[in-house]
Amino acid sequence: MWKAALFVFVLLNLAEDEVFSRNVSTSSAPFLGKLLVVPMDGSHWVGMKAIAQEMGRRGHQVTVVMPEVTVRMGPGAHYQTVTFPVPYDKSFIDSVMAFNKAVMSKDTLPFMEKMRRRIAQVKRITDLLHTTAESLLFNETVISHLQQQGFDAMLTDPMVPTGSIMARKFGLPTINVLRGIPCMLDMKSAGCPSPPSFVPRFFTGFTDKMSFTQRVFNTMLALFEPLMCSLLYWRFDGITSEFLGQDVTVAEILSDSNIWLLRLDFTVEYPRPLMPNMVLVGGINCNVRNPLPNDLQPWISGDHGFVVMTFGTMVTEMPKEMRKHFFDAFKQIPQKVIWRYNGSVPEQIPENVKLMNWVPQNDLLAHPQAKAFITHVGSHSVFEALCHAVPMIMLPLNAEQPDNAQRMANRGAGVVLDIRTITTETLLDALKEVINNPKYKEKIQTLSTIHKDRPVDPLELSVYWTEWEHCILYSQSNSKSSEAPFESFQKNLRQSHSTSKAA
Repeated sequence: MWKAALFVFVLLNLAEDEVFSRNVSTSSAPFLGKLLVVPMDGSHWVGMKAIAQEMGRRGHQVTVVMPEVTVRMGPGAHYQTVTFPVPYDKSFIDSVMAFNKAVMSKDTLPFMEKMRRRIAQVKRITDLLHTTAESLLFNETVISHLQQQGFDAMLTDPMVPTGSIMARKFGLPTINVLRGIPCMLDMKSAGCPSPPSFVPRFFTGFTDKMSFTQRVFNTMLALFEPLMCSLLYWRFDGITSEFLGQDVTVAEILSDSNIWLLRLDFTVEYPRPLMPNMVLVGGINCNVRNPLPNDLQPWISGDHGFVVMTFGTMVTEMPKEMRKHFFDAFKQIPQKVIWRYNGSVPEQIPENVKLMNWVPQNDLLAHPQAKAFITHVGSHSVFEALCHAVPMIMLPLNAEQPDNAQRMANRGAGVVLDIRTITTETLLDALKEVINNPKYKEKIQTLSTIHKDRPVDPLELSVYWTEWEHCILYSQSNSKSSEAPFESFQKNLRQSHSTSKAA
């Protein structure tokens, strides 16, 4: 009797194993799809390019749409490009970006004049973004061509919502890649709570441990966020409605998004709520490495190591007086300095300084002899320093950079200087402190270990959620619901804050 029971048990297990193996085989079968990528230019392109390249390398057909004139975007080995004409040239882009040189200068202008110039500059940048978006969306030839390609999904940066608008038109699931939108439009569109009591707002430099006064100020900023969003996106609202032929806002378009790939990591970020379709992929480009150019190999060799200095794509030149402060400080350290510098080549460059129009920043920071990183604290730069455990001298210029600097300094990963008041002495002291005091290296090494202690690499995770089967299944599961995505969560949130109506 027991032998018969055992025989039946074995047969059942064999049948179960067969079903399991058949299911695994089916679910893991490669599905080669078509990915449409509409990126944002500048440093935002770095993470997007890494995903596009990896998706193409895996056999998917990847098409990147970009203007004929760009700051940083270009062709790649594993994706094809579609370009569209724009009514400006490279010199115009350079003139728009030149405002960062003014940010570096000591400003003696009256407050109102400074505000007037800053507003005028912001308007020039937003005009450029709107012009680029309109040049694509209202180019019937390009849009018609793309619509006929049968794409499966859209990968885009919603900071400039051109790709999101096209995804609505084409009926595509959307994967967003971003650091964050200053007015929290991303969180609002995703139905994600962002309590001002402990989630610091952009541009404040606050930590999650705010004083009462700071929480009041943070709450006031949160109350003004809808107005800020209106100011930032009202023109895009008009463009959206005109392109789609219906009265719709950018916020409504972004609420269609299926996946949010956030270039954040809790090694750097303070605790905050997230939604189920939000995935943290900070450090997405860290492991995208290439061999260093041959001309750099002898330069970085030596016992004292080297310092990397870059200010991203947004800074092309530095005021002469400030440049002298840097040169004078660099003369007094034994390390060599590799400086990304795009302006006119100055005279009397110190022997230990190498100026380059472009530097392989991530590859240099990955070198064991990298001793310090002088940076504007852009989010990609922060994660590259974090990945490779290189302490920083942080000189934030604008946007989220002061917030990034505050977070890293608060964790002991470097020191912060004000670039407008920097002197030879303050820079030299900072260099000696960061290079010679082991606490900075130890702190960022600990942070680096925590950041990299994860089961899946950020790029691998990004590709996983960009693969068609995951994005499409997610989209289908939402479409089967009787409510809009996460609407039930939002109802619970309103009830938790006692804002629901009395029965």
